[in-house]
Amino acid sequence: MMLRRTAAVGLLVIFLLAPATTLAQQPAPSATPIPDPNDPIVRIKDEGMNRSQVMDTLSYLSDVIGPRLTASPGMKRANEWTRDQLSGWGLQNAHLEAWGPFGRGWTLKRFSAQVVEPLNIPLIAYPKAWSPALNGPLTAEVVYVDAVNEADLQKFSGQLAGKIVLTAPMREVKARFEAPGTRLNEKDLLALADAPEPRTTQRGGGPGNEAFRAAQRLSAAKYLFFQKEGAALLIDPSRAGDGGTIFVQSATVPQPPAAGAPGAGGPRSIQSYDKNAPKIPPQLVLAVEHYNRIARMIRAKEKVTMTVDLAVEWQDADPMGYNTIAEIPGSDLKDEVVMLGGHMDSWHAGTGATDNGAGVAVAMEAVRIIQTLGLKPRRTIRVGLWTGEEQGLLGSAAYVAEHFGKMEPGNAGVVPPGTPNSQPAAPAKLVAKPDYDKFDAYFNLDNGTGKIRGVYLQGNEGVRAIFRQWLTPFREQGAATLSISNTFGTDHLSFDRVGLPGFQFIQDEIEYDTRTHHSNQDVFDRIQGDDMKEAATIMAAFVYATAVRDEKLPRKPAPVR
Repeated sequence: MMLRRTAAVGLLVIFLLAPATTLAQQPAPSATPIPDPNDPIVRIKDEGMNRSQVMDTLSYLSDVIGPRLTASPGMKRANEWTRDQLSGWGLQNAHLEAWGPFGRGWTLKRFSAQVVEPLNIPLIAYPKAWSPALNGPLTAEVVYVDAVNEADLQKFSGQLAGKIVLTAPMREVKARFEAPGTRLNEKDLLALADAPEPRTTQRGGGPGNEAFRAAQRLSAAKYLFFQKEGAALLIDPSRAGDGGTIFVQSATVPQPPAAGAPGAGGPRSIQSYDKNAPKIPPQLVLAVEHYNRIARMIRAKEKVTMTVDLAVEWQDADPMGYNTIAEIPGSDLKDEVVMLGGHMDSWHAGTGATDNGAGVAVAMEAVRIIQTLGLKPRRTIRVGLWTGEEQGLLGSAAYVAEHFGKMEPGNAGVVPPGTPNSQPAAPAKLVAKPDYDKFDAYFNLDNGTGKIRGVYLQGNEGVRAIFRQWLTPFREQGAATLSISNTFGTDHLSFDRVGLPGFQFIQDEIEYDTRTHHSNQDVFDRIQGDDMKEAATIMAAFVYATAVRDEKLPRKPAPVR
């Protein structure tokens, strides 16, 4: 009896467990849908992350071609190489498009600097771009001008002729207790996402603006004084950076005091690259630690002598700048255009890897991905690689004016109402070209090597829902933030200022402002390869998605025509 009951219980247990066992053998429902391998965005991600050429492109641009100062031979070589590379990938209508005139090209041919008395000190220094050369090696006494106002300058009258001049007070160097490289954290991203609607910035007023203008006036007065006194060579401390990092830009041309009220307009300041720029003293930037040491030696009553050798070459034959342009033709909407790009020009102390070889390589890689996959955009995709950005967005602004339109200045704020000959205030007016209404959007990358974390909407609330959807496949990579705020200082503004949709991606800072932006450390080794691959993939996805939409992207209210 006992045995029979045990067998029955065993059979019951087997019967009860059988469904659970069967279910356990079935595959569990997937938490996320399996990607469709034919989905264009899936294909873009696969090509961009697994067969990327972005680092090869950037290495050639920065390591092989090197510095790309606007109008220099290095810049022209980069124009031609990018044109040929894009054409070789199958893009059409690859060409160089002239803008300008710009001015003179400049190339550094030979440079060395060291203290030779009272002891030998090799120095970390770089000439400023468009600085004139020395007439052979210069050996001269160093004078430290620590003037903090214009009255202080008079103490050095009659003492600077033929001398090497340290032009500014010492800059304090503080210890670094945190690494200079950073990524955007959740708090940073939340602040961007919660940014208020952008407002038009008002010129003039405010203590900050007055302090800036006062500093400008003192700087102009100093350089006019140095030139009048006959200084042989001017040396600035690096404006930021330490540990051998030097930030170097253009040679300073002394400017006479501006007539009229600040911000009232007027002719552009004379620049050192202008063909008819006045003669100026040769100029260097010195590592702050070396600058401070020499200044302290002079304060200690030591007579310091330096030897500097500086040879440069000017290029005057062709005053024009050039942008590189190429296309992937569209199909049924081919007359409409989606653009992407970044600026190729760089400064000369580094190799322009993070500013902005990174953005150029990402834009080139994005169109390579789309072309390689054989994707068929409805609208024409056009890549623009700009020059003259560092001198004021010159190349992209000229391109927009030539192809799409420009703003003609009004008279608002120029003649105060009630004054003689005053006229009713008139705002700036858009003069649009025929292709203005056929333009869709422009996407830009120009904040270094950091990964893309989202998009600045540039005050265009109408694209928020669209961009949120397009970022969804990249949320796992940390790209999810949309900020209504404006971001400034790069080529999307050439489009935005005439009412065309122009966008810049949000990127991690990494070391951009602290180490690489306009410095001698702007080199390939500071680039983060995985970030570059992700950026090119996201750029390609956004450009392709824009090019296949039924409608163009929404625009902000149009300027007055």
